[in-house]
Parts: sequence; structure tokens; C-alpha cells
Amino acid sequence: MNTFELTVNGAARRVRDVPPHTTLLHWLRDQGLTGCKEGCAEGECGACAVLVARPDGEGADTRWESVNACLVTLAALSGQEVVTAEGLGSPADLHPVQRELAGRGGSQCGYCTPGFVTSMAAEYYRERTPQNHGAPNGFDLHALSGNLCRCTGYRPIRDAAYALGTPDGEDPLAQRRTQPAPAPQATELVTPQGNFYRPLALADALDLMAQHPGARLLAGGTDWNVDVNLRHARAETVIAVDALPELRELKWSTGPLDTGTLEIGAGLNLSDIERRLGGRVPLLAQLWPQFASRLIRNSATLGGNLGTASPIGDSPPALLALDASLVLVSSGGERTVPLAEYFTGYRQTALQPGELIRAVRIPLPLSPLTAFHKIAKRRFDDISSVAVAFALDVQGGVVHKARIGLGGVAATPLRAYETEQALEGQPWTEATVQRAARALRGEGTPMSDHRASAEYRAAMLGQALLRFFYESQQQWFVQF
Repeated sequence: MNTFELTVNGAARRVRDVPPHTTLLHWLRDQGLTGCKEGCAEGECGACAVLVARPDGEGADTRWESVNACLVTLAALSGQEVVTAEGLGSPADLHPVQRELAGRGGSQCGYCTPGFVTSMAAEYYRERTPQNHGAPNGFDLHALSGNLCRCTGYRPIRDAAYALGTPDGEDPLAQRRTQPAPAPQATELVTPQGNFYRPLALADALDLMAQHPGARLLAGGTDWNVDVNLRHARAETVIAVDALPELRELKWSTGPLDTGTLEIGAGLNLSDIERRLGGRVPLLAQLWPQFASRLIRNSATLGGNLGTASPIGDSPPALLALDASLVLVSSGGERTVPLAEYFTGYRQTALQPGELIRAVRIPLPLSPLTAFHKIAKRRFDDISSVAVAFALDVQGGVVHKARIGLGGVAATPLRAYETEQALEGQPWTEATVQRAARALRGEGTPMSDHRASAEYRAAMLGQALLRFFYESQQQWFVQF
């Protein structure tokens, strides 16, 4: 109790009597590993990025993933393996990523450089295909989307990324990939500053929730730890659910006439979901690149995004358009709630005391015509002003089924029922879409704030449907 180990840069370190709210970033700096920087403390800049050893899909191998150390609760890494920029190389023996960044002018003031190094290293150790992602060496620049630099203008950083080869056979971190990732460890901290529990079985988690009503459930930590860092939020009890195998499944089930369900565990991080789906859900494939950054997606979960019940969360509009339901579990059993009925008010949900989200369930077959539109101040890594997701089934030129999910236009994410009714049974034509767009502009109760005015939000709803229609016509011509 109150003591655990983790491996940092190849060496085991024992952690004793830390407050449960301690983040990996602050602990690393206390250990003298000051290459890990605090820039924003909310996952926006990437200056604190480190590598974590994670299971590589269903196999027994390891994948190096980059995460924001400022958003990782230290105790949640009990038994795990972390590599910082200091662990990649030294001044006398630079890592290939460090050498290319230095040689090509990718570092100036140097504050952001350790974060870029670790994010770039995560991509360096990924199996890459030449010409993939439009890069000569297959390097995906979106791997760096959560890292900011105010000095270089990014071109030298891109040049360094595109100059990287593949790891040689003697590279210890490349060799490490062929061994299993560390198994999750049960963890218990009981301190005057609060309690932290990390159970390894769902039944144990539910028992802890019964013993500690009102406990904070923690999965990826990308939302809660922002409050910890910036608002000094503290919880009497935190229960980490990220290691529960019942929350980490992804399975397809089929029924008669191609019906069935896709069930996605609420504890899987978004990058893991993206890899395991492999583009088989096109609407989600459009969502992922627009959901924060790769650093965030390597930790964030659907359960966390839905559990916070934010009206501007990115996943609810897409899941509403997919007709998703949530599987809720408690010590009394399971129940299924349609996502459209889950949000009951601002930051309020249908979750009962003692319940948690086990999985998201999506009915099959999927509607073939889909799109996700996010309107924000920045193209990537930003909070949406308006988010709209469409899923239509058009048969013989007539809209057979329409589902539209909205975010940012009311106190909760919502379905655009009036617009759906205006589309269903009607020909998929410009005239129909113009009429439906007028209905869509009136959905929700948009408000004016620093991100957008109510009038702008309403206008964007109508424009999103028109854009969706015109894009669908272009796709039709390309196909036929």
C-alpha cells in the first residue's frame, strides 16, 4: 500500500507516499528528468510528451505510444514502462531522431524539443510503408499534431521527420517491441490527500464504487487532469478503470440479414479503437483525425468522453448519428440506454449511482452515406464551435433512413429529429436538402460565446447539410 514501481528509461524506480493527484510530469521533474517540460498543463502543447510501452493490438508485442505526461496520473502507471527524451540518447550518443532534429535546425529555444523528440520517436518505431501518408519515408506528420513550436516554423521539423530511416537491429527500443508490454498492476494508495484505487476486475471496481459513493472514475485522464492542473481539483477517492478487461473489448456480432452489432469497450483509448477498426466504420474514421491530437487520442477513451457529458464533446454527435446505445453496468447487472436518451441536462446523464459505462454498442448494418463536420477556430486540436454528424441510407434516390447528431448547439449533444423527418421518405435532391437545411438551422438552442455567435452556429448547421449533399453527389459521380 502506498508504494509501487515503474520503469523509467530502463531502470526500475520505486514510488512512495505520493499524493494521488500527482501527475507523471511533476514526478519526473522531481526526479531530475527536466527534459519533460510544463507548457500548458492541459494537453495543448506537447512539451511534456513521453513514450509509454503499450500492448500492440491483440498480439504479444509492444507498441511505443507518446502521451502527455501532464495528463497522466502517476499511480495509473504502476508497473508500467516510460521513456523520456533523456532515455532516448545522450549528447555523446544522440538518438537518430535527436540527431536529425539538431542537424536540420529543428530546435531553436529548445523548450518544445524534448516533446517533439518523443512524439517523433513513437512514429519512428511504428511499422511504416514508404510513400504512405504522402511522405518519402512513410512518416505520418499527424503523429506530431499535438506538439507546438513557436520558433522554427515547423519546416525544419518536417525535414527531420522525412529524413528518418528505420531503426537498426541493435536499437534497444526497437528490440523491446518484440517483447510483451507490462501487465497492468493492481494499485492502492490511501493518503491524507485522498485515495487512489486501480482494480483489475470489473467486480472489484463495482465494489469500490459501492464503498466510495461519488468516487471519481478515471480512464485516460485527459479531462480530469486538466481540472487537477489548472483548477487544483482534488477528489477524495479516484478509481482507475482503464485496466478492466471488460472495458477493453472490441467485438463484432452478426445476425440474420447482415444485422448485428459492433461493441466498443469504454476503456479502450481512441488510437487503439482506430487501429482495430481499420476504417470499417467510415464515420468514425472521419472523426478520429479531428478529435484533439494523437497525444490525446493515445490516452482518451469513449467512456471518458461520454462520461463527462460535455455538450461540445466530439464523439457524441458521431455516435448519435450511428444510433449508438450505451451498455451500463452496476452490481445489480447491465442495462442498455440509447445514447439519444443518455444526456439529461448540462453535464448530466442517465447514469445511476454505482453505474459505469462498459461499452458503446452500434447497430449493424451501417448507413452507407456518412460525414462528420467540425467547425472550430483551428483546423486541428481544438474545441468545436459546432459539430455535425450525418448517417443516411439512400435507396433508389430516396432517403430511407436519416440520423443526424449535433454538438455545440444546446446544453447537451442531441439528435436533429425534425431534420431527420424532413429527409426520410423524400428524394435525395437539392430541393429536399434546401428544405431540410432550413429545419436544421432551427435545431437546438445555440448561444453566443467567445467561440461563435448563436446566429453563426445556426447558419453552420444549414451549411453543413448542404455541404454534405454536394459532397455526396461528387462521391456518386466518382463511383459511377
